[in-house]
Amino acid sequence: MIRLSVLDQSTTVAGRPPADSIRESLALARQCEALGYHRYWCAEHHASPAQAGTAPEILIAAIAATTQRIRVGSAGVMLPHYSSLKVAEQFRVLEAIAPGRIDLGLGRAPGSDGRTALALNPLAEHAAEHFPAQVRDLIAWVEGADLVEGHPFRGIAAEPHGAGSPEVWVLGSSDYGAQVAAWFGLPFCFAHFITDGQGLDQALAAYRGGYRPSPRHPAPHAAICVWALAAPDEAEAERLFAPRALWRLGRDRGVYTALPTAEEAAAYPYSEADRVRIERIRARALFGETSRVADALRALAAAHDVGEIAILTTVPEPEARLRSYALLAEAFR
Repeated sequence: MIRLSVLDQSTTVAGRPPADSIRESLALARQCEALGYHRYWCAEHHASPAQAGTAPEILIAAIAATTQRIRVGSAGVMLPHYSSLKVAEQFRVLEAIAPGRIDLGLGRAPGSDGRTALALNPLAEHAAEHFPAQVRDLIAWVEGADLVEGHPFRGIAAEPHGAGSPEVWVLGSSDYGAQVAAWFGLPFCFAHFITDGQGLDQALAAYRGGYRPSPRHPAPHAAICVWALAAPDEAEAERLFAPRALWRLGRDRGVYTALPTAEEAAAYPYSEADRVRIERIRARALFGETSRVADALRALAAAHDVGEIAILTTVPEPEARLRSYALLAEAFR
């Protein structure tokens, strides 16, 4: 059995206020809960016209307060920007709002450019080097345990106390995050949507090979996050994929813009080099008629022995995005 979850970047769309994307995230979370999705994860990005989701902890609170069953969490909190204690406090409050439903996904990447990273944390130049130590401290504070002997902050607690605690994950697109997750005995999710699967085998091998059992997770638990789009037919899938392909052209050149509309993508003056690049993007993308996408997701899960896939769907039309999640939920029901 494959569990389906959701990753939401609160993607902005050309010609529409970015605040609309936040409101659409709140609505989509409730709709995905009704469809039976297991988790709803909110991403963190900064100073980017492409995404409106700058503060996942706030979105998680709003979603957790307006849902009943679905797990809600971050994918992820970019920990080098922050104090581990402050993140632990935020997520202990979230656990009080929705007991037993909160995930704390952690990432090391800046989710921004270097200058923005410095604006978030003036010590950003070296902050990523301390990621494993930050994870160690965060786990202790989140779980209500004391810090290691000799730690200068030993004895400080992250309030509010409670019987349960958020489930901590590590997210990554390389084997570095996989090794951190393995060392601390945490679940690991590979960002397939960033690399198109490059490095996935190595990351999962590092994770499973180096896994050290923890009380909460005696065995490794790996998941994959993929970009995927399901539509009633191939023609509609192609129409909706075109904005994603055009956006990827820009992203691969270091240009981050709002997601184009389908009309803008159709009218864009593609060069021959653009068309060659788009064919490469298309060859690695999971989109099309529902059964074809569902079969591809099942094959991906089987090939890598994972029981959970988080799906990121970025299309310019909210109705088409919801329809894609609904079609896949039905295909996996």
